[in-house]
Order: sequence, then structure tokens, then C-alpha cells
Amino acid sequence: MLRILTDSILSVVYPQECTLCKLPVESVVDGKICSGCWDNTKIFTGNETLCYKCGAFLFDGRCVDGMSCGKCEPHHYDRASASGLYRGALATAIIRLKRTPHIPRRLQQLIRQTLIRSRFAGDFVIIPVPLSTRRRRERGFNQASVIAKVVARYSHAPVDETSLIRTIHTPMHRAGMDTKARKLTVDHAFEVVRPKLVEGRRILLVDDVFTTGATVSACAGELKKSGATTVDVMTIAHAA
Repeated sequence: MLRILTDSILSVVYPQECTLCKLPVESVVDGKICSGCWDNTKIFTGNETLCYKCGAFLFDGRCVDGMSCGKCEPHHYDRASASGLYRGALATAIIRLKRTPHIPRRLQQLIRQTLIRSRFAGDFVIIPVPLSTRRRRERGFNQASVIAKVVARYSHAPVDETSLIRTIHTPMHRAGMDTKARKLTVDHAFEVVRPKLVEGRRILLVDDVFTTGATVSACAGELKKSGATTVDVMTIAHAA
């Protein structure tokens, strides 16, 4: 009842246009995106076939487990999961998250569903992919840390924002960069400065978008060098 009342007030007193289609946003749960655009975005439900390791979308419909995209075998993480494809509402929500450290409730619910679907459980530590000092100063916050706190609330796992740091300010990844170019920008860009807190632990590495996997693979490589037993990855969206 309270939600219905709040949505009614929103639509009458504070009408908002959907960032994507410009139609009215009818529910505060949806953030700045209307329910129609959310419904038209590819969200993973478990009824599609994904790469067993990086979580890339292969095709709709369940099939034999263990199918691979053929691109992620050299990566250092163990497995990765995302809430859906980096398109539509998810892409728009992530772009907004880079400017405003707020995650709408609908996206929080998707994060929770991804956590359940991916069966991340047990004793693990959440580590957000770090920004360089320069980029964090420019942005004012790390969007991966914002996501990590939502994951922590649903998983009751601790967040460690200090053990892994980015030592090099790397250029922003452009849409046209290939896998090799992206890898070169993050090679040797990360360092574990508190290895005793990583040694013997299971790590859940959190970021906003999985693009080629170069960044999370570089992070996972450093964490495993410091003794992490497994490094899994969770992102809001997968770009491919």
C-alpha cells in the first residue's frame, strides 16, 4: 500500500521521464528508467546458456553444463556471473552509477538474484575492483564499492577495500578496444598490499561491467599470487 501511494505521488507531483524512452517513470523502485525498458532488457534468469567460466551469453535455453565461449580460458579468475547484458536499462543504470553513487531498488533486487543464482555462499571476502587515486578523486567514489556494499548486505560477507589497490592510472577503456589492447592497459596495474588478509581466502571480486575480462583477470592474478584460494567475479552486466 505504501509503495502504491509513493508511486502515485511520484507520478503526479514529481513526474520523471525515462532516461531511455522518455515515457513516464511510474515507480520509485525502477530509478530513472521505466518498467517497460527494464522488461525489454536481457536479464539472466537461469534459462539461458552462459559460458561456464566468464558468464558470457551463448544462447537462450538450457543445455549441457560446461559450455565455453572459447575466449576466457587464459583468464585468472575461476568463474564470473552477471545480472544481464550490457544493454538497455542495465547499460543506462551503470552509466548513471558512474556519476551518482546510488543503486535503485530494482537493480538491488537483480544483484540479490544474481548472488542466489550463482550460488556464491560460504565464507568469502568481497573485494571491489579498485580505481586509481586520480580517478577516484575525479569521480568522488568507486562505483564498484557501491555495488560491493549491496552484495555484502545480501550475503553477510565482509568487504575489503584496502588489500587490493590500483597502482597505475590507466586510460578509460574505449568501446572499440580489442582484448589485447585492454589487457595491455591493466597489466601490472594492480597490487595486493595486505597479503595476509587474502592468503587462504575465497574472494568475490565485484565490478560494474564485464567487458573482455582483462581487468578482473589482472586483479585475480594478483590475488592468487598472494594466496587467495579462489577468485570469483560478480558484475551487474556482461558486455558480450
